[in-house]
Amino acid sequence: MTRRYWLVLLTYILMQLSAIIGVPVLMLMGMDKNQIPGVWTIFSFSVGFILILFLLRQDMAERHLNQERSSKSDAIVWSIAGIFMAFMAQYVAVLIEISVFGIEPGSENTEMIVELAKATPALMLVVAVIGPILEEIIFRMIIFGSLYKRFNFWIAAVISSVIFAAVHMDFEHLLVYTFMGIVFAFLYVKTKRIIVPIMAHVALNSFVMIVQVIFGDRLMELQRKLEEMQGFIGGLL
Repeated sequence: MTRRYWLVLLTYILMQLSAIIGVPVLMLMGMDKNQIPGVWTIFSFSVGFILILFLLRQDMAERHLNQERSSKSDAIVWSIAGIFMAFMAQYVAVLIEISVFGIEPGSENTEMIVELAKATPALMLVVAVIGPILEEIIFRMIIFGSLYKRFNFWIAAVISSVIFAAVHMDFEHLLVYTFMGIVFAFLYVKTKRIIVPIMAHVALNSFVMIVQVIFGDRLMELQRKLEEMQGFIGGLL
């Protein structure tokens, strides 16, 4: 692993841990406690994003030298296919969790992020775009890419995906994140373009944000009305 990759990893780790200092500082400034986690996440991820792109400027300048990269048209096709593959992987993982381990669907990590995004709407941009870009750079391009040089695809994909899952601190649904990580690793290997898993990841997170943050309350109200209607019809029968 190159020196700049180690610096990227260090930047990402410091970005993740920065809340230890940042949150108390915002509290001392008298900011609304409901908005503090979201505001600091926006700040830390934005700064981390800029620093990591700066550190990777050489990689971005040299990306055209990779003759093994898929064509732009193939990259678009695999980006679209990757969205459905990621959803399918998530669905299969949830079925395994329910049927084998008896784990109920629904992620506390996702619910927490949704609540933070409702309190600080700008956080949706971080969750839907900046976060996925950083995660694909860290876990696919750097960690998976480094492991793939020494091991076969499955060993590299599983190890990097388990690390990816663990970072989300949602250990009950470790399988879901691991399955998705393997899909993103496959997309990266298949196309040799990091933008492909990035696009699939961004689409997945954007869907969650749109459904649960923007339309979440409406969907819950619709569900409540449907349940009331079902109860009414059941009473008549």
